[in-house]
Amino acid sequence: MSDERPVNPHTGQPLPAEAPAARGAGELAATPAATPAAPGGAAAGAPTAGAEASPAPGSAAPSQQELAVRSALETVMDPEIGLSVIDLGLIREVLIQPGRTQVRMLLTTPFCPYAPQLVEDIKLAAKSVVDQDCDVEIMPDPWSPEMMPDPGLLGFSY
Repeated sequence: MSDERPVNPHTGQPLPAEAPAARGAGELAATPAATPAAPGGAAAGAPTAGAEASPAPGSAAPSQQELAVRSALETVMDPEIGLSVIDLGLIREVLIQPGRTQVRMLLTTPFCPYAPQLVEDIKLAAKSVVDQDCDVEIMPDPWSPEMMPDPGLLGFSY
């Protein structure tokens, strides 16, 4: 299949091809290649990489908890740019697992001096809505304004 599938604006990952109508309280795809898209879609049998949060295997919609965490992360501001980590497109993935929340994010620049503070703010914001420990993984990928849901927020167009 080609890569003409719609893309999740928060993670930048293609939405799963299986069962778009079966949206419910489930996980966001754990990893881009975690579900090999069986024709039947819903419980094809094999758990995703580590079986992160398996209330509804194969569902493409983010869970209520993930939406709540993402909403809380809108209050975490990049102190230099003045936009939230959500508006900047820094949050690439939010995984809600039993006993732990995992947030994968990018930094706007390598060796960002505000990284330790951003990580702590993200942990506090996530814990404020889902009462469990939060791990924040900083991904080594480069960030660009094209990753933002609305690059115009930076004051110039792309």
